[in-house]
Amino acid sequence: MSASERGAERSGNQPLVAGVDSSTQSCKVVIRDAGTGRLVRHGRAGHPEGTEVHPEAWWQALNAALEQAGGLADVSAISIGGQQHGMVCLDSDGQVIRPALLWNDTRSAAAALDLVAELGPRYWAEAVGSVPVASLTVTKLRWLAEHEPEHAARTAAVCLPHDWLSWRLAGADTAAQPLAGLVTDRSDASGTGYFDGRSNSYRTDLLVRALGHPAALPRVAGPAEPAADRDGVLIGPGAGDNAAGALGTQVGDDVLVSLGTSGVACARSGVQPADPSGLVAGFSDATGAFLPLVCTLNAARVLDAAARLLGVGLAELSTLALSAAPGAGGVTVLPYLEGERTPNLPHATGAVHGLTLANSQPANLARAAIEGMLCGLAAGLDALVAQGVSVSGVHLIGGAARSEAVVRIAPSVFGVPVTVPEPGEYVADGAARQAAWVLTGTAQPPVWDLGSSAVYDGAPTPGLRERYADATGKYLNR
Repeated sequence: MSASERGAERSGNQPLVAGVDSSTQSCKVVIRDAGTGRLVRHGRAGHPEGTEVHPEAWWQALNAALEQAGGLADVSAISIGGQQHGMVCLDSDGQVIRPALLWNDTRSAAAALDLVAELGPRYWAEAVGSVPVASLTVTKLRWLAEHEPEHAARTAAVCLPHDWLSWRLAGADTAAQPLAGLVTDRSDASGTGYFDGRSNSYRTDLLVRALGHPAALPRVAGPAEPAADRDGVLIGPGAGDNAAGALGTQVGDDVLVSLGTSGVACARSGVQPADPSGLVAGFSDATGAFLPLVCTLNAARVLDAAARLLGVGLAELSTLALSAAPGAGGVTVLPYLEGERTPNLPHATGAVHGLTLANSQPANLARAAIEGMLCGLAAGLDALVAQGVSVSGVHLIGGAARSEAVVRIAPSVFGVPVTVPEPGEYVADGAARQAAWVLTGTAQPPVWDLGSSAVYDGAPTPGLRERYADATGKYLNR
């Protein structure tokens, strides 16, 4: 009996699929109807804090979340979306050598500078679509080779968090040749710094440059190709979290802007960008195309900081911001609270410009904080446009997208209509949609009705982007 037939038999002729979001903070599981996308059940478990975590903690969280979601007994297919870039090193027996260094571990910043200096930013951009920064796996491997040479020497294979979880889920870790069972997808592979999405092949020369010797790498599966079969449950190739999120929101060719702890702007493209400035990362998506992406370090936490400064909660911050006039009376907030990645200013601090006796009001500061956060993402949109991306609409998701002020002010900053879908587990939903695609074997992923969306529009605020651009060069270093 096929996986589709088995799932249909167990669930009343409605096959079920599971999607997993293994993020930095937690593991979330959704079980959905493969045909309609209807949510059947869900589960969640937390991950340890820190920038280096032993992968076994992810495995324990996955099992706990699956148990809370009712297990896989009636599920026909599963896919895992996961945090990108994390360095998981395995020895020849498939054992984890050291805790994984996560995307947000910055100890490899100097290694990134060295790698760029050795070959030049244009070389990297043209070779793999991205200029190395501390988040990329390739820089973490260079750090390992320099600071833990004994661990680097033992490294027989390198994989990413979602690869490792899919491998464990398939039971490949207990096979006679465990490393042969490692599988990934284009989207996650494209975040390593040693994968060329145009040829769908690894640049092993760049891996060797970083690690010092060759190592086994996961097989790169196609977008809807089964990676493995676990007791009749198909395991999809999975995806990096941004690509899975784009798949989960069914954003199409609109730009997806995510306002979480950090801000991300990305869009599907038929061409891999090559931006030597490093602003745009040339990642791949989960459908066989590309996903040019810009990341800012400061998004939702800008609102948290503004609310603390004003002594209010987030709801009151939103009310205050909407009570101020567009442009905040000339107050401009430069939100480099944790440095910034776009532009690349790791040591910069935030600033407030344009204060006068007349405009020094809580409402103006509240609005300026939101406008500043959004202007940072708008600069990211400009960088995407420079790489050939067309921006005719924005889908806005993430924690800060739940703010009424954010969604109403966003169109006046981005200059295009803004669509806000219902809150959801977009990465897990995207993984579930991929699992359904794997299960059905259709040419395109299924289209699901995941609820209504609100659309916001408005005229651009005159002079706002220009004032923000003028302010970007005026800050103090920490």
